[in-house]
Parts: sequence; C-alpha cells; structure tokens
Amino acid sequence: MTLRRRSPTARRRRLAMELRRLREEAGLTIDQVAGRMECSASKISRTENAQVSPTARDVRFMLHIYGLDEQKCEELVQIAREARQKAWWHPYSDVALGPYIGLEAAAETIFTYEALLIPGLLQTREYARAATRAVRPDLTPEEVERKIDLRLARQKLLTEGDPPELWLVLDEAVLHRWVGGREVMREQLHHLAAVAEQTNVTMQVVPFDSGEHAGMDGAFVILGFPDPEDPDVVYLDNATGGLYLETEEEVRRYNLMFDHLRAAALKPDNALERVVALTKEL
Repeated sequence: MTLRRRSPTARRRRLAMELRRLREEAGLTIDQVAGRMECSASKISRTENAQVSPTARDVRFMLHIYGLDEQKCEELVQIAREARQKAWWHPYSDVALGPYIGLEAAAETIFTYEALLIPGLLQTREYARAATRAVRPDLTPEEVERKIDLRLARQKLLTEGDPPELWLVLDEAVLHRWVGGREVMREQLHHLAAVAEQTNVTMQVVPFDSGEHAGMDGAFVILGFPDPEDPDVVYLDNATGGLYLETEEEVRRYNLMFDHLRAAALKPDNALERVVALTKEL
C-alpha cells in the first residue's frame, strides 16, 4: 500500500473491523470489554463502528483482553497510531465529507455513476460554485468557497503519486444541464474531455435512446481498496450526509448495477466524441 493510500480514515475502518472480529472470536460482549477496561460501553461501540480513533494504549489493552499474540498486537497498535494522524484535509474539517474523503483518498479503484451532476473529482471551479449554491442555499459565500477549495484539492488524487483508476458513467442528461450557464458549461465539458483522456480515467455516457437502465434509482460510488483485508464500500450521497453500504451482498448488487450501466453506455471513445461535440455546440 502506498503512503498516499494510508488514509487515517481507512486505517480507522480497518482497525474497527479487526477489533470487532477479535472481540467476537474471544466470545466477549461489548459490556464485558468495557467492564474490564473501566470505560463506557458506548466507547467500545464507537471504536468498533469507526466513529472514533482509539489511543494506542487502549488498543493494546483491548488486544491483551482478547489474548492476541505480541506480533499481531504490535501490527494493530501501529494501525491505531496511523488512524490518529492528521490528514491533508484536516484544515477543511468544517466542510469535509465525513468519512468519505478519507476512503476516497485510500481507494485503488473508484467506480462512479452520476445522473444529475458532473462528479466532484471532475468539476471546474465555476461549475462547482454554481452547483454548490444550488444544492446548499443555506451556506454563506465563505462556506461555499471553502467547500469548493476542498473539492479542487481532492482532484489532485487523479494526477499525483499513484493515482487510482476512475471509471465514470454519466447519464446523458448530465451533459445537457447547463449548470452555471453556457460559458461555465462549455468550460466544464472541455475539462471533462481533457480528464477523460488520462490513462487512469475511463468515461462512458448512457445515451437518452438507451431507455430505462440500471442507474435510474440514483447516483452511487463504489470504492475498492488495494488490501484485500479492506472490503469495498458503496457510497450513496444525500442532503443529510450520505450512506455507506459495506456488506458483501450490498456491494455485489451495486457492482452488478455498474456492470449493466457500462454495458448500456457508449464505448469510451464514442462517449468522448459526444462530449467534444457538445462542447463545440455551446
């Protein structure tokens, strides 16, 4: 795993899964562990749900309770230390996307379907400003700019170090919705076409004439990770924060949906041609 992918969020998620698994294998309840550690049951629960990053000392204590050998114990204690490090997006914690930004930073593959907007990783500043103002009218101008700065900073993920594979499927409606007006949309489509030519980016478009398709239930992102011990996660964005799906069945279902969308969409070369043609028409 590269240093870029050692996201504190992803490490906290891995640690949480391991601690829950080890507790269950030891045949202990959350209340029993809390009693041994002389802390609240909610502290153990929040740790196992990746809501908090426990200290290395607490992790070591838990692992001794579970009877883990010293070598494995040290591995997990090191993960606990990494989970408590501050990531590059920490200064944006007031406008960050919860756990999503950390999971995105750790991902090796990002499969995303969008029916309404250009995804944030490919938005221009002006497009992002118009879209954010539309969907978050409650934000102040300063908060809008902070969110845009973070969004543009996230885009470095696609070009720096060891970038993930991004596979993007757009409903054709995304290309025809003039977010921000004609000039903003022309710039956005030009940018989209340029990014789509990167070797780690694949873009497809589901045309109007394909009729009904597997993505009509809404947008989603499937994040895949380089370590097989970190299972894939599906992210569904919404106005109240977002939903994370992690069970094997849930992830399988969304991977199947994505496969159907790719089959219904234009081939990458044809999709790029359509975007370029629309850019010239604006």
